[in-house]
Amino acid sequence: MTDFPKADYEHVSKKILIIAGTRPEVIKLAPVYLAMKKAPFWEPLFVSTGQHRQMLDQACAVFGIKPEIDLNLMQPGQTLPELTSRVLLSVTRVLEETKPDAILVQGDTTTVLGSAIAAFYQKISVGHVEAGLRTYNYQAPWPEEMNRRLTDPISRWCFAPTEASRQNLLAERIPAESVFVTGNTVIDALLYVRDKTRAEKSRAELVAECGIDTAFAAQFIPGNLDAAGRPVGKQRLVLVTGHRRESFGSGFESICQSIRQLVDRYPEVGVVYPVHLNPNVQEPVNRLLGNHPRIQLIKPQSYEPFVWLMGQAYFILSDSGGVQEEAPSLGKPVLVMRETTERPEGVDAGTCRLVGTDPERILREAALLLEDENAYSQRSQLKNPYGDGQASERILQVLAESLNH
Repeated sequence: MTDFPKADYEHVSKKILIIAGTRPEVIKLAPVYLAMKKAPFWEPLFVSTGQHRQMLDQACAVFGIKPEIDLNLMQPGQTLPELTSRVLLSVTRVLEETKPDAILVQGDTTTVLGSAIAAFYQKISVGHVEAGLRTYNYQAPWPEEMNRRLTDPISRWCFAPTEASRQNLLAERIPAESVFVTGNTVIDALLYVRDKTRAEKSRAELVAECGIDTAFAAQFIPGNLDAAGRPVGKQRLVLVTGHRRESFGSGFESICQSIRQLVDRYPEVGVVYPVHLNPNVQEPVNRLLGNHPRIQLIKPQSYEPFVWLMGQAYFILSDSGGVQEEAPSLGKPVLVMRETTERPEGVDAGTCRLVGTDPERILREAALLLEDENAYSQRSQLKNPYGDGQASERILQVLAESLNH
């Protein structure tokens, strides 16, 4: 990460719109918003597009954020063209009314692209948090890869989480003076929530909040971890998350088959799976994994209990980009259920491994973690390549220095 000179904040008084539409955006922008709120020279306004209503609201509650502006755009059965147009028009009206000095967006959603275009049309500076991630495959992740690649060129500040992301941007002729390596703000959020949860909630409260059966929890979530953060005892908890569009259909069928085979092969393994609300996920997961005594299908979790679950897991099976970034800070290997990833640093470091949705690959890699103590120890003790928990401060330094001149 770049060491930026401390900016002279005393002369800064700027209005910044921080725009989020989904749970991951809230989590990764919350540390920036909260840091701005602490300083009188910033005027941050948190704008929710409501692209994903319920899960966004859960994430806001974790950080004590009540959006100053809530567009509430989510509609049943919304299509991408409909949502994109609503974001563009609604954010344009907000920009005309509030006249901010800049906006901040995060990641790769429809909210990000629509908001960035709206600001570009209004000649308002855009800061793109988590810029430069690439698979160079427009179909995976779809449509997120395109959303990122269209947002970066129209951003005044591209806040790249890693040097690899910076190099992607430079290769695309994004001006070097617009690119800043800050680390990923998700690590800021993770450490904040981990410490907050430890201080405020007991194991029993978290088990109840997650909706996990107490007998299952007694067997697979005893709450006792060793110095390296690994569960004590023979039982192994595997945390699963899955929601990507490119896996709908046969991909999710295969994922569920692999999970079923995993618990059948290893009686010491229990699985907790917070099931995404999308019907394309709910149907195969409940049909193929329901009613198994060692598989807990639970509701989507707010960020606090989810961070706790990550900490209790032996390893994680996920297609989530955020999990790929977060789990290394908790010492948890991740089997990534995708063929490609725009976050190759974790794969390069060894904390993450791509397994796709093929049951044979998933079972082979899971067996390695369960049976080879040396392999597990090596992959669970690696340094997180995505950040040190100071990304938000670096972003504020860049903004203050730029907007003060």
